[in-house]
Amino acid sequence: MTTKELLYIEDALSHAKYFQSKCCETANQMQDPQLKSYVEEMGQTHQQIFQNFYSLL
Repeated sequence: MTTKELLYIEDALSHAKYFQSKCCETANQMQDPQLKSYVEEMGQTHQQIFQNFYSLL
């Protein structure tokens, strides 16, 4: 992999981890169960994206 490609993967990992943590934080503050469930699913999606990018390494 080139340096540029590695930097892209590093950025993607950082973004996915950030979005996952923000979804988790937000879901913990929500009262509406349906909306909370949706945001938790978004967090799980970002966690899966993180795992997929990480597995490339």
